[in-house]
Amino acid sequence: MSLLSPQLEAFMAICKHKTVHAAAQSIYMTQTAVTQRIQVLEAKLQTTLFIRSRRGMKLTAEGEALLQYCHAAKELEGEAYAKIQGSASSASTVEICISGSSSLIHSRIIPACYPVAKKFPSLLLHFDINDNENRQLALKAGTCQIAVVQPEHIALEMQSKTLEPELYVLVCSTAWIDRSVRDIIQHERIIDFNPSDQMTFNYLKQYKLFQHARHDRHFVNKPESLALMILEGFGYSALTREFAEPYIKQGQLMLLNKGLAYENPLSLIWFERPEPPAYFQALINAIA
Repeated sequence: MSLLSPQLEAFMAICKHKTVHAAAQSIYMTQTAVTQRIQVLEAKLQTTLFIRSRRGMKLTAEGEALLQYCHAAKELEGEAYAKIQGSASSASTVEICISGSSSLIHSRIIPACYPVAKKFPSLLLHFDINDNENRQLALKAGTCQIAVVQPEHIALEMQSKTLEPELYVLVCSTAWIDRSVRDIIQHERIIDFNPSDQMTFNYLKQYKLFQHARHDRHFVNKPESLALMILEGFGYSALTREFAEPYIKQGQLMLLNKGLAYENPLSLIWFERPEPPAYFQALINAIA
């Protein structure tokens, strides 16, 4: 049972599944019925909520604002069910999605959330491992409720707290132990997560090495696979010190540039709630 209107339920289904067809299947309705509900909702609000694109239904700015309202309403709904029906009710569960980089999720966010999960047994935690730097887009799209981003990605309408920065070090295969840093960066390729990953470039720029380096890169979006490519001699990369340490201790990777680190500033972001549920505020406090 949901306390949201049928129109808002259809709206949230499209936001989640990206197409009217998939949304209709998820709520056991026809596409025509879902479309009609959205048309009624847009007429009531006197605005356009979606724009059709090749990738499906894309939210407008007004649609993003409505989605934030719906998520806040669902969270309050979960608390209301918990009070009315008791904590044992399956209807009282609430899911919160937290998006962050793979290294940060494993090393900091999951451990920080353990006490909160124990205190609020009706809370379902979804940890979204996302090494794309534009995680604020997931927050705006409603696919997560809390995200970790770089400070420049904080929008005016978002709430934020500063986190301890991540420390990145430059690493390569131990097979290159007799080579200089300059030789390696001039002749070997960088290995990064994806084309939007600027961390190795940022590291090289800070230490005045960027102009000497090759800028063509290999990409692999799994940290363990990226480390495997490095130790096999396909290239070098800037990795978080926490992630790189086990490989360094095992003699598989070695530090370059005297082990000097690049500080990556981080912020925790979320959309403001007039009366944030206790578990939501507890998550913010635990992570920050």
